[in-house]
Amino acid sequence: MAEHSTSLRRARLGRAFGPEPTAVSGVVLLLPGGEETSSRRPSPLRTTTSLRTLGRRLARAGQSEGLAVHVVHYRCRGWNGSAALPFHDALWAADEVVRRYGDVPVCLAGVDMGGRAALHAGGHEAVNSVLALAPWLPEEDMAAEPEPVKQLAGRQVLIVHGTNDQRTDPELSFRLAARAKKANRDVCRFEVHSAGHTLHSHRAEVHALAEDFTLGTLFGHRFARPVEDALAAPPPLGLRMPLAAGFGERKKKATRKR
Repeated sequence: MAEHSTSLRRARLGRAFGPEPTAVSGVVLLLPGGEETSSRRPSPLRTTTSLRTLGRRLARAGQSEGLAVHVVHYRCRGWNGSAALPFHDALWAADEVVRRYGDVPVCLAGVDMGGRAALHAGGHEAVNSVLALAPWLPEEDMAAEPEPVKQLAGRQVLIVHGTNDQRTDPELSFRLAARAKKANRDVCRFEVHSAGHTLHSHRAEVHALAEDFTLGTLFGHRFARPVEDALAAPPPLGLRMPLAAGFGERKKKATRKR
């Protein structure tokens, strides 16, 4: 009965953050974390305060550009092995964006398990960029085959990971980024030194980096110099780029002076 009820559930998009633009010209889909194995219905608490804060920030920053930001609500909490349900829910969400808004670029932005879902679903034709924050990836010696990276060709990809993450191994995201970089030069990865899984101690900088990346990929804004440098640098430099304290503050001050 539990399995049957799970199969009847449907993924859905949450309401857009802030006032939805009259004409949408770009979309960010926020993919929350989850559990490795579970058929339970997702809890609203899975959409963390940090993710909601990021959603509101991106919606404000991109309002004049026609940016819509939605959280993707999964069918259930678990990745569940080869079923990879959040991956399929992310693909559904990208299809739903096309149905609602037409041919607009999409950035998949995921945290934890949502980061893995974003990376897997990056090959959807509507997706032009992927942002993975502290992505959960399987141990390489436990996986039947390596995590796929070919689907990321032609996309701009940013991975952010805390060096003190005790829940998701930052070395695994580095290795994935290194493999992806061989097929796609538009891959970079930032390390947040001394930060744990939630990146809470450097949340302002991480969110500023996310804003810079999404506005750049969706609307052609020029990236901040550290992002430009990370994308251009060969491995491992561009994949172990330190996120500097105060990232985004200079841009904020310049905006206030206008």
